[in-house]
Amino acid sequence: LKRVQDYIERHGHLPNIPSAKEVEQNGMELGEMNRLLLEKIEELTLYVLELKNENEAQHLAMQKLKDELENLKP
Repeated sequence: LKRVQDYIERHGHLPNIPSAKEVEQNGMELGEMNRLLLEKIEELTLYVLELKNENEAQHLAMQKLKDELENLKP
């Protein structure tokens, strides 16, 4: 995600997606744009799944720590 963020900050648009100016000047085939958008949707889905897995791992770690704290109480 950091690489995507860096790219957007440098270029002002997503990687492999033409800028609005490029589309305005040169046009874009609808089928190609749909293909690119589906590619980005797949990438976003993978990012969401990765974040979900990280969140679940953090939740389990927090629960383990809470349980350990409870066991330390007199």
